[in-house]
Amino acid sequence: MRYRAELVTEEEVFGGLGTEWGWLHRRCGAATPFQSHAWLHSWWLSYGRPGRLRLLVLRDGPTLVAAAPLMRVRRPVPALVPLGGTISDYGDVLVDDEHGEAVVAALTDALSAAARTALVDLREVRPGAAAERVYARWPGPRHRVDDSPCLELPAVPMADLITRLPSAKSQQRARAKLRRLHALGIKSHAVLPGEARAAVGRLLDLHRLQWQGRPVTGEHLSARFREHLVRSAESMVASGDAVVTEFRLDDEVVAVDLTLLSPRLAGGYLYGAHPRLRDRKADVAAMLLESCAGHSLAQERGTLSLLRGDEPYKHHWRPRKVVNQRLLLARRRTAPLLTVAAGDVAARRRAKELLLRRKERDGGRGS
Repeated sequence: MRYRAELVTEEEVFGGLGTEWGWLHRRCGAATPFQSHAWLHSWWLSYGRPGRLRLLVLRDGPTLVAAAPLMRVRRPVPALVPLGGTISDYGDVLVDDEHGEAVVAALTDALSAAARTALVDLREVRPGAAAERVYARWPGPRHRVDDSPCLELPAVPMADLITRLPSAKSQQRARAKLRRLHALGIKSHAVLPGEARAAVGRLLDLHRLQWQGRPVTGEHLSARFREHLVRSAESMVASGDAVVTEFRLDDEVVAVDLTLLSPRLAGGYLYGAHPRLRDRKADVAAMLLESCAGHSLAQERGTLSLLRGDEPYKHHWRPRKVVNQRLLLARRRTAPLLTVAAGDVAARRRAKELLLRRKERDGGRGS
């Protein structure tokens, strides 16, 4: 009975938790920037729906020691799912590491009680996340399936990353591209917190420009995404959970990058680059990777994450594939919901595999 559980359903109360949430976030070693208060509260303001907030918090006296940032959804089954949605690369709960397994056990019990008639569906759980400790203690039916792949590199200087390239010739080309960038006179600097809102606005304008006329993730061009990213940036830069880097050429901002930071990793989240960089034969990917590598070295972060996605261009650097997990948790009386959800996951995966095989087959016929 040491810990007291509260279920927060009011947006105003969520908004007021910023300071103590920040302390808890820093005391949870597995936390990523996607569990910061600035990211989650901003996401809720842009994407949340009235009446759906289910924020489970645990206190030891007045001190916040654990939190499960969730919301209730109705489809395909009634479920509690993480805040952050599809624009967040990692989902997790927060636990104060100093309280050890006692607080994990208390959070597990509180989460089971809060679920009542709903499934708990934790998406995009990174291996080693705090949610895995909850899963290990869960008393009822549970199921684990693969979610999105993430590609990761070691947090080493750019010169060492180049040595990972598969041949001496490819390493030589990479060094030549970096010399080209330096010869062009492109200068970079990390913006101050008060400059972050405007800089992220420029990032999104450049992102739209660079993808004009080409397929792009539509959500990144939406008004609600812009509001969320601009709003969250200032606080995340101030707290050290993000860095916004501007790149200038001839005193003009030609690229802006948003890298998210945690004690264990740095991950390049989104960037925008002016098409004139291509005209000047500047390798934007190399420029961004060099910048992100520098951020990953700070405070001895162990991982430079390329975040979600298994795109072929990322494999150029021979990264390690790390697959996020989807953790499905049910009570005994809600076990049928788990069966339905697991069946839905399997059906969607089979449909995706069939579509991929069909595309490969059709592509082969057209060649």
